Amino acid sequence: MPTPPRTKVSAKSIATDLRGAAQLATQGTLGLARMAEGVHQSVLGTLGARGDTSSTQTGSHPQATGLTGWVYSAVRGITTLVGKSADTALRALTPLLETTGAQPPESPQRAAVVAALNGVLGDYLAATGNPLATPMSLRFNGVVLEPGQMPAPTAVNGKLLIVLHGLCMNDLQWEHAGADGTPTSHAAALAAAHGYTPVFVRYNTGLHTSVNGAALSDKLSELVAHWPVAVESITVLVHSMGGLVARSACAQAQTATTVAAWRPLLKALVFLGTPHHGAPLERAGNWVDVVLGSTPYSRPLAKLGQLRSAGITDLRYGLVQASDWQGHDRFRRQPDRRTHLPLPEGVACYTVAATVAKPRSLLAERLVGDGLVPLHSALGRHDDAARTLRFAKNQQAVVYRLNHMKLLSSPVVRDLLVGWLAPS
Repeated sequence: MPTPPRTKVSAKSIATDLRGAAQLATQGTLGLARMAEGVHQSVLGTLGARGDTSSTQTGSHPQATGLTGWVYSAVRGITTLVGKSADTALRALTPLLETTGAQPPESPQRAAVVAALNGVLGDYLAATGNPLATPMSLRFNGVVLEPGQMPAPTAVNGKLLIVLHGLCMNDLQWEHAGADGTPTSHAAALAAAHGYTPVFVRYNTGLHTSVNGAALSDKLSELVAHWPVAVESITVLVHSMGGLVARSACAQAQTATTVAAWRPLLKALVFLGTPHHGAPLERAGNWVDVVLGSTPYSRPLAKLGQLRSAGITDLRYGLVQASDWQGHDRFRRQPDRRTHLPLPEGVACYTVAATVAKPRSLLAERLVGDGLVPLHSALGRHDDAARTLRFAKNQQAVVYRLNHMKLLSSPVVRDLLVGWLAPS
């Protein structure tokens, strides 16, 4: 994944982030505050920040100096104080921080850090009303879509491509550097080749898959109702956990008594490395370690993987329905008791599975997969034939010598998508 541009972190966003960190600190999470400081220093270091953002090493823990150091020292010390006092102290810093930068509140660096934190602790952040919790949103050209804030009719069409990211990630991370160094993505390639209008989803990956599925279904119905031109079709492109969220949304959009407005418009669903039947690495927490370690901004949070949010524990068996987790202790080891959910009817479903193995290395394929998701899980196959997801033979593919994260940038994957989604 390319190095993000060197832009300043918004001072206003830092103030909000610090208030969120304070809420965590006041509940005894001293270790988290230290990791957050490590993230902050990693980000500022890559941005070439100077002055009060310089750092020193105390043992293995990077510490900030100057104003930033004072703030983090306060956060560490506040673990012995009352929460309201901590929040009040950090709010008092907001006017000062807001005068130190004029950049937009969003930056790839901040987005990566917040996405990582949500993947690990997102259910807790949402339950405690923490400002770091990411609400689900749909975005076009980086702008959040709302009923009163839609793009101009001349800028879009009715052929929508809905794009969902995976665990601990965000919508910006679909983008990578092309052969000529220009930023591009699978969505951009499909837009150029077939005229799709890409709409990206950003969501809290620490929540239960079924919770995100319900929210996605509601957002898509809202999008169809307010899109500036008539929606002709919806195609969904997903990576990893995003595939489970999409399947959950489809199930909740069409029940015995109701059908959501967007569901009849869904024509195609493309999965990239989705753990349809779970991922064994969840059991050891390695999934989070690998994903968080993929960028310098989220790497200091990798130690938090042992906390394992509801979203992470859903990955053990690939849970997509609320009935699969309600009333159960999600940390307790137990057999896979999921209610089988077939692929959505009337939708062309495609899947790409990756393996780091070479072609014809059957043992390595089965044991390794893409480093996170076993090959059979990404292909929807199960030892119990009745639980296998039925992808047509010409609508599934295995890509060799490719890991889970590279599915987002592989030219081979891009060509598959362009070929599969060409107009019939």
